[in-house]
Amino acid sequence: MVAEKKVILYNIPGMNTYRNRIQIDPKVLVGKPIIRGTRIPVYLIVNLIAQGKTTGYILENYPDLTKIDIKAALEFAADSTNFNEESITPTS
Repeated sequence: MVAEKKVILYNIPGMNTYRNRIQIDPKVLVGKPIIRGTRIPVYLIVNLIAQGKTTGYILENYPDLTKIDIKAALEFAADSTNFNEESITPTS
């Protein structure tokens, strides 16, 4: 029996511009979120921005990326860390 391939393409709520830019495929980089059509993980882009690298630097060093890809990576990272806090009432 052949295992079904599961690929997730994220549509970031309220950001239709970035629809289908982020892909998670268990067979590509062990399922880490990547920019669709590349093997460039979202965390790489976020880390470069955190280190102070400019969009121009990233585009120059990763020519497969576009400005939209960089924005999508940042939106995905923000969305991934945006959790709703809920009060949990203990039950007896």
